[in-house]
Amino acid sequence: MMGFRKFDLFIWVLSILSLGFLCTGFTSVDNYFIDCGSLTNTSVGNRVYVADSLASKFLSTPKDVLANSALKSITSLDDSPLYQTARIFTAPTKYTFPIGRTGRHWIRLYFYPFVSGGYDLSQAKFSVSAQNFGLLSDFSVQNASVMKEFSVNVTSNSLVVTFTPSSSSFAFLNAIEVVSVPDDLITDDASTNSGKFQGLMIQALETTWRVNMGGPMVSFENDTLWRTWVPDQSFLVDKNFAKNVSNIAAVTYVSGSATADIAPRTVYGTLTEMNSAGDPNSNFNVTWEFKVDLGFQYLVRFHFCDIVSKALNQLYFNVYVDSVNIAPDLDLSTISNNVLAAAYYLDYVTTSAVSNTVRISIGPSSVNNAYPNAILNGLEIMKMNNSDGNLGGANHPVTFTSSSKSNVGIIVGASIGSFIALVLAVILFLLCRRRKEKAAQGHTKTWAPFSMNGTNSHTMGSKYSYGTTASAASNYQYRFPFGVVQEATNNFDESWVIGIGGFGKVYKGEFNDGTKVAVKRGNPRSQQGLAEFRTEIEMLSQFRHRHLVSLIGYCDDKNEMILIYEYMENGTLKSHLYGSGLPSLSWKARLEICIGSARGLHYLHTGDAKAVIHRDVKSANILLDENLMAKVADFGLSKTGPELDQTHVSTAVKGSFGYLDPEYFRRQQLTEKSDVYSFGVVLFEVLCARPVIDPSLPREMVNLAEWAMKWQKKGQLEQIIDSTLAGKIRPDSLRKFAETAEKCLADYGVDRPSMGDVLWNLEYALQLQEAVIHGDPEENSTNMIGELSPQVNNFNHIDTNDSAGQFEVSCVDDLSGVSMSRVFSQLVKSEGR
Repeated sequence: MMGFRKFDLFIWVLSILSLGFLCTGFTSVDNYFIDCGSLTNTSVGNRVYVADSLASKFLSTPKDVLANSALKSITSLDDSPLYQTARIFTAPTKYTFPIGRTGRHWIRLYFYPFVSGGYDLSQAKFSVSAQNFGLLSDFSVQNASVMKEFSVNVTSNSLVVTFTPSSSSFAFLNAIEVVSVPDDLITDDASTNSGKFQGLMIQALETTWRVNMGGPMVSFENDTLWRTWVPDQSFLVDKNFAKNVSNIAAVTYVSGSATADIAPRTVYGTLTEMNSAGDPNSNFNVTWEFKVDLGFQYLVRFHFCDIVSKALNQLYFNVYVDSVNIAPDLDLSTISNNVLAAAYYLDYVTTSAVSNTVRISIGPSSVNNAYPNAILNGLEIMKMNNSDGNLGGANHPVTFTSSSKSNVGIIVGASIGSFIALVLAVILFLLCRRRKEKAAQGHTKTWAPFSMNGTNSHTMGSKYSYGTTASAASNYQYRFPFGVVQEATNNFDESWVIGIGGFGKVYKGEFNDGTKVAVKRGNPRSQQGLAEFRTEIEMLSQFRHRHLVSLIGYCDDKNEMILIYEYMENGTLKSHLYGSGLPSLSWKARLEICIGSARGLHYLHTGDAKAVIHRDVKSANILLDENLMAKVADFGLSKTGPELDQTHVSTAVKGSFGYLDPEYFRRQQLTEKSDVYSFGVVLFEVLCARPVIDPSLPREMVNLAEWAMKWQKKGQLEQIIDSTLAGKIRPDSLRKFAETAEKCLADYGVDRPSMGDVLWNLEYALQLQEAVIHGDPEENSTNMIGELSPQVNNFNHIDTNDSAGQFEVSCVDDLSGVSMSRVFSQLVKSEGR
């Protein structure tokens, strides 16, 4: 008994520590985090999962098998420690958890199949039940990590979770969480097609989807209940009908309505709305489509917050579930007691699903001659238990990757269950996972096919089939089969190679409709691989900007990892500066390239709720189209930036030698200013037209940044610039450019300018090069920018006459991120790296 109490105290202390970082929101009473099969406690994110030996006190059969994967250590953030061990159950087994507070609890179960001690966990088949509800039925997991989230109302002083192997099989579990949630998170009633539904309190629920409309992924760090909300772009039926809006600061929580526990500001502060494009006669719906299981009812929770209206009673719209108008002429002003931008949610219970998809739509209302518009901020879809008390429907062995970079905490800290397994696969092209080979094969890594809906064979309705004639323009939204890519590259003809990088070779390709593309084919023996593949797709599928290289598609057939980009006729900036024999660029052309690159980076840093840090800014990752317009490329090392209340992201150092921020290298603390430093090196590279590291030169000249800074501090930088530019740069333009580069290379990030400031100064340097300014203005002051050209202040300004026709996207897309919703956008001229 004393040992049991000590363990209870231990759990309590760990719970307090793990929850301490949340300064607001609900405080959970019951917090059980167990790393099954582990001999030691495991820390992931801000949670501590206790060792299996301590947790065995909760087990009815503690003697069952402890399994260990072939991975002996965690070598990167891609390998979650929770998935390294498991407990195997050869007979029905119960976990019994003491409950300190009755009410609704989340049960989260983690599964990852590996081979250990003669057990192939992918062959396991079993059922799971809790509180008299069937959670999983004849469940199995194939070559993928899965997390399932269930919500049950616990009415006694203990919660029993039972694992029952199917006939002639066994069960397994990698980790388990039991966490209490607020009583008012799920109220007892909701709307239905025929009135009110009552009795939600006694229902068991399985989270199927949790989506942030119009914004990026919202991680557990921004959610008081440790949930993750995924972007909605991949669910949109017609992306051209929708646009995104973000105004997080405007969100207001009013008494008697939604709270931060219902959904965080980062969900209510972004939305998808009708893309009416100024047409008062617009009449269409914005529609999302979601996979569901047949025969079950679903609780659908809509999240609304009117951050688009300038005044009350301007917005009226309709809300549909399939063909049913569940909220006709919805006026959020009236519902929220005449408070603009008030957070509000609406619950609706569907009839039993007769289709494996449910459609959610919003559309305009004609009441009061309202301007045609409609909005949706967030959506949750939860499966309800059937009349037999079961939630076990179709078994979807879905992919859930232990995400590196910004998503590592999701695996264990996001408090997501079934939905996270599904939705992370649906963040178009987000996830793939290292499959562990049999123990006898040691550490061999293979590439799992990239799953779009949770299975390895589904292709999101791809119109392609092997041997078909591909038309990129008509099939841009879909995954490319290997046969199509093979044909486009002339069977990966070595003479078509246009570049070689850490990920693999880049081939020029051409589809049968004449569309040129750049095809980056991963090399399985490369130091780069799954993490970079996932990150590249994640970033480029979320962001669209004329100065970011566009992703056209991907291929994961036959264990391949292939990325397909728009083709950039003029290759890399680096190739135009030195080493390739190409004609020298004029100073004006170099300035315009730097300005375009700065625009792309500035958009990454500021165009979304959370900054994205490129982490590998260099001249080889700045590509030029046929008009020498610059586009930033290669997002394989990119990482989501710090939260609003944080100053940096702590992470392992990655980047390219010569461009690496020394402060980032010393402290392993990443900020947007690390990109600024790297860009400063690029600026000197552009000016001096020489490699950033050249060991063949005298010692003091090897490092370009150090060498250039030495001359800059002496006021004699013109002594080392590219000889082809001698006498062709106006002194004031050179001085402004050099000062900008110098500021970028400040030792400490806080002393460096933002990318917006860098952009302004580069625009100013271009103005100084092209215009004769009367008098003697203070070139060092960016206040002159507005006097020189009003356009300079608008650093996302797009000259519609520049490279006309390359995009069917208005300049509004660059400013608001509307085009982020177009995962594969309209096909344009193509390239990669």
